[in-house]
Amino acid sequence: MDQKLEMAEKKGRITILDVAAAAGVSKSTVSRILDERLPRSESETARRVRRVAMELGYIRDMSAASLRRGKTMTIGVIVPRLTDTVMAMLYEAITRACRRTDLFAIVATTDDDPDAGREAAETLLNRGVDALILATARLDDDFPAELERRGVNYVLTLRTNGRSPASVGDDQLGGYLATRHLLDLGHRCIGLISGPSYASSATQRVEGYRQAFSEAGIAIDQDLLIGSTFGIDSGTEAAEKLMALPNRPTAIFAVNDNTAIGALSALTRMGLRVPHDVSLVGYNDIPLVSRLPIPLTSVRVPFDQIASAALDLLACEPQASDDRVRVATPSLIPRRSTAALS
Repeated sequence: MDQKLEMAEKKGRITILDVAAAAGVSKSTVSRILDERLPRSESETARRVRRVAMELGYIRDMSAASLRRGKTMTIGVIVPRLTDTVMAMLYEAITRACRRTDLFAIVATTDDDPDAGREAAETLLNRGVDALILATARLDDDFPAELERRGVNYVLTLRTNGRSPASVGDDQLGGYLATRHLLDLGHRCIGLISGPSYASSATQRVEGYRQAFSEAGIAIDQDLLIGSTFGIDSGTEAAEKLMALPNRPTAIFAVNDNTAIGALSALTRMGLRVPHDVSLVGYNDIPLVSRLPIPLTSVRVPFDQIASAALDLLACEPQASDDRVRVATPSLIPRRSTAALS
């Protein structure tokens, strides 16, 4: 260690590369472990990295830890729409993370249209943003791969395509937690408002639903899986379809809060009581759902953690990154919209 310290001191200020070399790990690993905005790891590697950083006298420079090659210190953020509370919450989390690193975030919306997304990206790049954060990724879209070929610094967030750098929540775990909660309450006929098939967030939450049923040894009635968008009206229509089934559900899991609110509206209009007649679970835990007349059980997503990890990924050199996908852990927040099956 003395030799490594001497070499580092000869170069002047201790850098993250010095810590990485001395600890025998990658630059991105050091960056993640020393980032105080992320949950503290107590792994052997994390403890070694912190010990080495302390011995070398490393001090994290937040402005240097942001985009080193940036000229405008501006990040372009592309979301489907800001009328969607989830996207508004994500953008606010990104702006908070940017303020901590002397960056500025500017947003563009696409109405979840791939062509509009490309146009928005080109406009932002032409205006000089240093990097892009895309919350619009689709499983069938090759635009992120095009950005990578062009050398554009970008990261996906909330959604992933399975190939690009991304900061997301563990959507499969979240879907599992929601469904497991309903199964534990005795429900076996559980409707699923499954969201759009092009969004990884929706498809992974569906996988969590399937995982919970498989673990419980219960066959899934495919009629109970209803596709939707992420909108309130779509949730209303999906709930109406579910409750028109001969074997209608005693509980519904909607893969986002907007569709859950739409489902609640439909159930109320049909004269059904939540949770006495039908239990209901949403996803994302937007502020509104805890203030509804019947507070909604929902899966909480850690937006601040996801935003901070997205910026950290943008600051990492792509070739040095050994973890191109950061996954944040969601948590179930039980409220009065769910109850044991009577």
